[in-house]
Amino acid sequence: MARIERVEVFMVDLVPKVKRTDAIQSFTSQETPFVRIFADDGAVGTGYSYTIGTGGHAVVELLARNLAPKLIGRDPDQIEAIWKALFFHTHATAVGAITALALAAIDTALWDMRCRRSGKPLHIEAGGAQESVALYTTEGGWLHIETAALVDDALQAKAKGFGGSKLKVGRPPMDDAKRLEAVRNAVGDDFEIMVDGNQGAAVDEAIRRARLYEPFDLAWYEEPLPAEDLGGHIRLSASTSLPIAVGESIYSLQHFREYLQRDAASVVQVDVARIGGITPWLKVAHLAEAFNMAVCPHFLMELHVALTAAVPNGRWVEYIPQLDSLTTEGMRIVDGRAVPSSEPGLGIAWDWAAIDRQRVEGCTRIVT
Repeated sequence: MARIERVEVFMVDLVPKVKRTDAIQSFTSQETPFVRIFADDGAVGTGYSYTIGTGGHAVVELLARNLAPKLIGRDPDQIEAIWKALFFHTHATAVGAITALALAAIDTALWDMRCRRSGKPLHIEAGGAQESVALYTTEGGWLHIETAALVDDALQAKAKGFGGSKLKVGRPPMDDAKRLEAVRNAVGDDFEIMVDGNQGAAVDEAIRRARLYEPFDLAWYEEPLPAEDLGGHIRLSASTSLPIAVGESIYSLQHFREYLQRDAASVVQVDVARIGGITPWLKVAHLAEAFNMAVCPHFLMELHVALTAAVPNGRWVEYIPQLDSLTTEGMRIVDGRAVPSSEPGLGIAWDWAAIDRQRVEGCTRIVT
């Protein structure tokens, strides 16, 4: 039986390649905490998570001071037992973002090790339901982008075979509606349009906006309200024909259960980093399947391509490339669809020289 003998924690700070704005913020930095787990039989697993500009140092410290020491001497195959033990160890700070992001970095490293040991890629080890998944782009739909550029980007995505484009909303309601109308008229009826409110509206405004957006036959209206407003999502879902999508700001399986049981959403956008790793991500995906709902995860396309392909209700992968400067090859795209890697592990081809050059000074910790 193998045992964990060493854990390395460090962080890389990535600057987005394009300007990214939404209804409530500007995405200027992706702090990316990493965990590498070393077993005494020579096996190594690499995992990571992310923050949008703040909190990365807190994640690193939680990992190095509290979680990584609990891994030493553990059997790395006992992924579920380790996740439960670490979650209980941090119960005073859970459920919440910092703890979930730290757990995710460890959990994805353990899954990477498991897949490398088995010689299987993640999408097979985790279920093997699909060979490819539909792809939509967000990179050309940010809130500051003007209408003509939105149209051009959507047409380019369609020409590449992508199935849809997502537009940020949060301008005056009629302004947003006119932007949507221009894109719909340009791409026609056989191309999906999604919109994302980034939790920027109150219930009354979201109901009004949904009514304005309905004529454009949207795939979904994403995060219209703050995630903690379950009652508002119930009211909104009952008032509109638009599918309501939630998940990137939900940090627990039980909170997803509440949304699904109470008809507060129609599309599940569980994020592997924010839910605490692959172990709880799969539970949420299977829970959504029990409610006959699609899983269309948020961000982290390099991880989500494998996870979405692992489950039968995985419908879309969101195209936002962010790891290109840290990898030797990007996500494989065939006829506009995302194809998971066939290599053992998470399916991410890390460029370790590039990673070492971009480490944040003072954040590396070695735990033995």
